[in-house]
Amino acid sequence: MSSALTDLFPYPIVQAPMAGGVSVPQLAAAVCEAGGLGFLAAGYKTADGMYQEIKQVRGLTARPFGVNLFMPQPETADPSAVGVYAHQLAGEAAWYGTELGDPECGRDDGYDTKLAVLLDNPVPVVSFHFGVPSDEVVDSLHRVGTFTLVTATTADEARAVERSGADAVIAQGVEAGGHQGTHRDHPETGGAGIGLLSLVAQIREAVSLPVVAAGGIMRGAQIAAVLAAGASAAQLGTAFLATPESGAHTLHKQALTNPLFVRTELTRAFSGRPARGLVNRFLREHGPYAPAAYPEVHHLTSPLRKAAAKAGDAQGMALWAGQGHRLARELPAGQLVEVLAAELASAGTALSQYVTGGTGR
Repeated sequence: MSSALTDLFPYPIVQAPMAGGVSVPQLAAAVCEAGGLGFLAAGYKTADGMYQEIKQVRGLTARPFGVNLFMPQPETADPSAVGVYAHQLAGEAAWYGTELGDPECGRDDGYDTKLAVLLDNPVPVVSFHFGVPSDEVVDSLHRVGTFTLVTATTADEARAVERSGADAVIAQGVEAGGHQGTHRDHPETGGAGIGLLSLVAQIREAVSLPVVAAGGIMRGAQIAAVLAAGASAAQLGTAFLATPESGAHTLHKQALTNPLFVRTELTRAFSGRPARGLVNRFLREHGPYAPAAYPEVHHLTSPLRKAAAKAGDAQGMALWAGQGHRLARELPAGQLVEVLAAELASAGTALSQYVTGGTGR
């Protein structure tokens, strides 16, 4: 990665932007203060809400941080399929005593307005999920001094990122919690994905961009592994979800290591797009029938998820988590960065000793 970007954060540790209220200013600032790169998630927020959080981070730390944007989505959903799914969810609405959301209440997540805010009030780093920004957007961010990163889940997507002029690509393996950042949601490949180490190798051979590796990373030794595979930094989400600074619901934090939740799956049940979460009742009952319809299904189920959280029912919540969730540690975010950095250093020393010993034979 260009030294201009890595100079922004001493440790090769990036806190993943987790939308839905998880990546709050306190979390991002704590990571930055400890030497990582903290991120705010602008997804599902208004432009003003995003701006207020940026101001909060600036009040908590003078270190560089990032903001993540969701790309506007094309209209590909079948309205009749969404209607059928809404009918199926009627029982959930009755159970929680709420109404289903309006599936047609917005597709672009306020993208243009948020971009305007970020151009008027530049932040050090902006990343993009669910697609590639236009060359003009990337150029405009570069002109105000902002570094740009874009998620890719395949080598072909990484090539599109490189063509856009972005500074780096986030290689998101199938192990990652939350939404897969595929550039297009193809139903026939919704359950497929590439493991992180294989993906990093493929992207490294496909493009000359620096790579930030994301997906299931919970320990410093795993950071060492992706760095050895050719990544310049590692992005961790689930590892930071359990920290006290995280804005995740208490039930969500507890579920990461709760023996009731033993595995994760990719599902469309909550949003209409493949996303990895802990398997609970809602996912089991509705996942097989959820249509490829994002953000329509996200809007539809939003009141259900909020009602389940209010009722203290983890079985009805979207418990996003990566495959490494059982390794979650309830440490303060800054301390977690320090522990990860120490583990990374230890792994590097062990590898160096192994290589040195091997060459001496």
